[in-house]
Amino acid sequence: MTIQRMDNVAIVVDDLDAAVAFFAELGMEVEGSAHIEGPWADRTVGLDGIRSEITMLRTPDGHGRLELTKYHAPALSGAGSENPPPNTLGLHRIMFAVDDIDDTVDRLRTHGAELLDEIAQYESTYRLCYLRGPAGIIVALAEQIG
Repeated sequence: MTIQRMDNVAIVVDDLDAAVAFFAELGMEVEGSAHIEGPWADRTVGLDGIRSEITMLRTPDGHGRLELTKYHAPALSGAGSENPPPNTLGLHRIMFAVDDIDDTVDRLRTHGAELLDEIAQYESTYRLCYLRGPAGIIVALAEQIG
């Protein structure tokens, strides 16, 4: 038996509106939003008293999906450092291919994004960078060149 597909990646954020604006600026399209609560949600996630909001976004090609989740209850649990470094155990980063990395970084900076270092070039094939977005999410960008 094999899986059918990877449906989405979910990221918990504290400011859902800011996270949605950030990923929309990147070019993702909002599919929809919903309030999630009730016994089925509690049993699925393994927490009691869940009250959350989710917004589902998709990449322009329709193949990738990102679920952003804001928990109202129970209280958020901190997993350590607010801005963990890229080598922290767990979800590492989410990467997007872009047409123009300079323009993308400039647009995301208006939403609070900060480069972890700089835009670098890998051989003569890619320009790459890591930046930190809302909720400390590390986003990698890659622009194919040459």
